[in-house]
Amino acid sequence: MSSLRILVGVKRVIDSAVKVRVNSAQTGVETANVKHSMNPFDEIAVEEALRLREKHGADTVKEIVVLSCGPAKAQETLRTALAMGADRSIHVKTDDALEPLSVAKLLTKVVGADKPDHVLLGKHAIVDDAHQTGQMLAGLLNWPQATFASKVDVNGRTLEVVREVDGGLETVSAALPAIVTTVMRLIEPRYASLPNIMKAKKKPLTTVTPADLGVEIRSRLQTLKVVEPPKRQGGKVLASVDELLDKLRNEAKVL
Repeated sequence: MSSLRILVGVKRVIDSAVKVRVNSAQTGVETANVKHSMNPFDEIAVEEALRLREKHGADTVKEIVVLSCGPAKAQETLRTALAMGADRSIHVKTDDALEPLSVAKLLTKVVGADKPDHVLLGKHAIVDDAHQTGQMLAGLLNWPQATFASKVDVNGRTLEVVREVDGGLETVSAALPAIVTTVMRLIEPRYASLPNIMKAKKKPLTTVTPADLGVEIRSRLQTLKVVEPPKRQGGKVLASVDELLDKLRNEAKVL
């Protein structure tokens, strides 16, 4: 098996345990003084890269690089990935939240310069559930892709992936280089030990800007208003099937 370089994309998001609140201007959710952490699906992607190296050896997986796009605090997320065991990191510094296409274009430029053999991403970020970046990246690079991966392995220059699909599980193979997006059921991510957290502070972290990569960041979507979902109403006990059908037809308007 030839030596492989794996690039893993990670995103800093509001911690999944935090109760999200809409901000007072109703332009988005409140982020000030709110705990942030690595996107859970991206943690799975980092863990999978590390396990591939542990399974096949450092001679096979020669380097694991993590990348994040976002403000300066995104470096905290990169340091977490480095503490888990990644070798070096790249921070694409941006001021605003990026749409999936912008992230895919930035990743395309990094892939062109860094020449990874395999790109791992979480299937989506919990902030928007877009499910778009991995697929867009594969399209821009013209690389094969395997989305919703629940099991990943490498055999020579062939990637073997078990995917979660509507009907169950699907096993596919693809020639490297390729894109894989991971689901939560793939594996349990490890905790970074204190010694590794200290070592992570000395690992390489390169900062670049979209201008350095030759990418113009442009928003294509406009958020008009963000509101909390309506509170759930209490249930009702109905006396008959006819009453149920009447409510479905005349109140819910689903029949």
